Amino acid sequence: MSNSDLSWTDRVDGAVNDVFEPVSSFLSDVVFVTVPIFGADFPVIVAWLALAGLVFTIYFGFAQVRYIKRSVQLVSGGYDQKDAPGEVSHFQALTSAMSGTIGLGNIAGVAIAVAVGGPGATFWMIVCGLLGMASKFVECTLGVKYREFNPDGTVNGGPMLYLRKGLAELGWPRVGKVLAWGSAVMILFFALFGGNLFQINQSLEQMVAVTGGSDSFFSSSAGAILFGSVAAALVALVLIGGMKSIGAVTSKLVPGMGIMYVLACLMVIAFNLPAVPGAIEQIITGAFSPEGVAGGVLGALIAGFRRAAFSNEAGVGSAPIAHSAVRTKRPATEGLVAMIEPFVDTVIVCTMTALTIIIAAGPVYEQARETVAGGEEVGGTGFGITITSDAFDTALPWFPYLLTVAVILFAFSTLITWGYYGMKSWGYIFGHSKTSEMIYKVVFCGTVIIGCLLSLGVLVDLADAALFLAAFFNIIGLFVLAPIVKKELAKVLEWMRRRDAGETDEEIEADEAARGDGPEPVDASAR
Repeated sequence: MSNSDLSWTDRVDGAVNDVFEPVSSFLSDVVFVTVPIFGADFPVIVAWLALAGLVFTIYFGFAQVRYIKRSVQLVSGGYDQKDAPGEVSHFQALTSAMSGTIGLGNIAGVAIAVAVGGPGATFWMIVCGLLGMASKFVECTLGVKYREFNPDGTVNGGPMLYLRKGLAELGWPRVGKVLAWGSAVMILFFALFGGNLFQINQSLEQMVAVTGGSDSFFSSSAGAILFGSVAAALVALVLIGGMKSIGAVTSKLVPGMGIMYVLACLMVIAFNLPAVPGAIEQIITGAFSPEGVAGGVLGALIAGFRRAAFSNEAGVGSAPIAHSAVRTKRPATEGLVAMIEPFVDTVIVCTMTALTIIIAAGPVYEQARETVAGGEEVGGTGFGITITSDAFDTALPWFPYLLTVAVILFAFSTLITWGYYGMKSWGYIFGHSKTSEMIYKVVFCGTVIIGCLLSLGVLVDLADAALFLAAFFNIIGLFVLAPIVKKELAKVLEWMRRRDAGETDEEIEADEAARGDGPEPVDASAR
């Protein structure tokens, strides 16, 4: 086909991909470099994320196990603090951050992980999710400790602030500035092309699939523009309202869509109840003696770790941006709350998807496993969300339509959360003025419409590399700043113990002030 025969969208796609393809290839080669271990290629960035989780798990004495009860108490409002600075409650901060992680990766990405790594990948996915809880605790505690307040009371937070300010306190201001800028740029790039363009593009594809395929109105340029315009308008309305609006939306949307999806998984499991013991046995035995998996045990481990690390984003530095807006005087309270995020995202939602696929054992899943056994790559062959959809179809033939609703809701929640992440990164780079933020909102919402018309596959690949390059910058700072987090944890545990004993915040803070060890003074603009 000659270039003149291509549509303008195809020509723009091709032109953009031609420009960015060399950059994408170079960055992907650097970020996703692998090292051969026992015959399998292990991605270094996945090892970096998993190592951080392991180190923090040991350093904080398995905080994700010892203090999970405290996490639930905090998120349920049991220790809310009067006159605490911030914009949203613990629960709203948690659901806002979760809306950026729970999405298409939990539906399509898990399917690929189980197809590539076999049922055993599920076990390692759970392990990585549990380790990620410790990383989330560290980065979100720092996000609150080093946050800043604008004159109108809105909050700026995230790795760009705690890397710069925290490392400066330790005498490394230049290192902190470099890491902070690198993190801000990488998160901004992903916000535009991974957390935005990819999400809207994939949700439109699912809409086209259930409304007639190539004959669907939404497969036309007019239908795509309409779909994108409506989505952009809804995103704009939420972004204009700021973090309080995002928190109000996600606090209702995330629990609802999560419960709906998990219930659907449970329905498939219920229809195949006799297969449950066998599926659990496959997961456990497959984790240590997988058959038909490239790389053996390590192959299953890589598939599980990679899916979990990419899904819950623990250590990437994105979640602290949302968690920083919480109403609290004590940073470690939100660190404890943030531990719930990887547990729900990976240990519950991702595991439910994997268990559903394994139990249903649909024809698409079996075909994908045969593809892997034959030495071929699953990614890019059309497998992914089709594996999950087929698993549901075995018990719920009508579920592809409900799945479409879930995909659109997941995509929308991811859009608004990453829109907020991108805005805070943009503000760090270009300033937090009203004009600067308005320019960003126009750019972000414009990208929503473009995402419905163009695939820009190379840009999405580049965005993925950028996101995990941000993890490299972030985790360096987390290792250095971990002792500060340990002190904050000790303060919070003592404060909660005294609250349990019946003391009031006023009594505790007066005693702390006398010792010079209380919460930092609250700026009046933060109230």
